[in-house]
Amino acid sequence: MKNPLLRPWLTEKSTKLTEQKGQYVFQVKTDADKSDIKNAVEQKFGVDVVSIRTVNCLGKSKRQQTRKGLIAGKKSDWKKAIVTLGQGQVIDYYAKPVEKER
Repeated sequence: MKNPLLRPWLTEKSTKLTEQKGQYVFQVKTDADKSDIKNAVEQKFGVDVVSIRTVNCLGKSKRQQTRKGLIAGKKSDWKKAIVTLGQGQVIDYYAKPVEKER
């Protein structure tokens, strides 16, 4: 897989995880597996990944009443990965990514 990372998932809960436990949350492609995510994070940020947890989030269904009738739709499904780094390592989202040599 080319690059499974889509964007960092920055919320109050994810910021709290980062501050307290050193865990970072990313939105990833739905077909990405843990080994792909681990390799992508290690190469892009130059850190050591200890563990990864993934969550499949289902998109919400939406309905809207209009003059022409009821319109039903659905937001797309997505996946997030919670990445735990080694002791004392951090990821700076705003710095230039470090490409780690393999």
